Amino acid sequence: MKEVKQIVSDIKSGNIKPIYFLMGEESYYIDKIAEYIEKNVLSEEERGFNQMVMYGKEVTIDEIVSNAKRYPMMAEKQVIIVKEAQHLSRTIENLLSYADNPQPSTVLVFCYKYGKLDKRKKIYKSIQKNGVLFESKKLYDNQVSDWIRMVLQGKGYSISPKAALLLVEYLGTDLSKINNELEKLQLVIPKDVEISPAAIEEHIGISKDFNNFELKKAIGERDILKATRIIHYFAQNPKDNPFVVTVTLLHNFFSQLLQYHGMSDHSSKNVASTLGINPYFVKEYQTAARNYPMKKVSQIISYLREMDLKGKGVGGASLSQADLLKELLVKII
Repeated sequence: MKEVKQIVSDIKSGNIKPIYFLMGEESYYIDKIAEYIEKNVLSEEERGFNQMVMYGKEVTIDEIVSNAKRYPMMAEKQVIIVKEAQHLSRTIENLLSYADNPQPSTVLVFCYKYGKLDKRKKIYKSIQKNGVLFESKKLYDNQVSDWIRMVLQGKGYSISPKAALLLVEYLGTDLSKINNELEKLQLVIPKDVEISPAAIEEHIGISKDFNNFELKKAIGERDILKATRIIHYFAQNPKDNPFVVTVTLLHNFFSQLLQYHGMSDHSSKNVASTLGINPYFVKEYQTAARNYPMKKVSQIISYLREMDLKGKGVGGASLSQADLLKELLVKII
């Protein structure tokens, strides 16, 4: 995020590089930087003759270089944005001669998604020397909820930790997808109102009561009635609540709980830092630790691995998702 802000800040101050090579597994920031360059380097009047979007599937490196070497018309610079540049991976080395001596009046942007240049190659070092190399790395699952809060905070909004985790559970770690839903929420929720699980349920359609995080909490508290209601809901809505997702989340939870048992310092700050969780959820681990001693946690982790295999058809091909969920709950509690 800091690197993105620095790139934008440099462009704003007029420190514009001739090449921007945007690469990596997370497409969100690649799109955001390219979009910023597209909208801000040239004036609206200059774009008509001096801005071009090309697609990696449709062009060659030679064609890109040929256009990049042209001079702008009635403007100081021209902008060329190459989208889907990853399709040029086999010939990207052909860019080397241009990268060694880029046209100063051209801003050449490559959107190279889901891959990256080899740091050992000359092309990498050449672009690094004469332009900007930006790698957009995928966030870990436990980082995405913090990202959500940070993005909303930057726009004057706030969200509860539980609501942020609901979004991550439902939407995964695709930042572009998450951002689209956040923009919808910003249209209907005032800035002075915290985005809550109820708001997520109303405007996005994620149940605030029947989800994996509520199941995890109910199991941690040994609340059999609540846990049973949730798995019954899951069994009725299997497409929205895949068994593999439930098992994975519970496996992660009990693995962290095993780690918790092995800690000597159980202060909220240390637990949150060591387990990589929001301090808001430390109490859930403290409660679960009282209900599940270390030996039981180890057994549960073994059960979860067994159930994961059954869910994939190994030794339980004839079992429905409802049956798997019931068996899982019985073995845990």
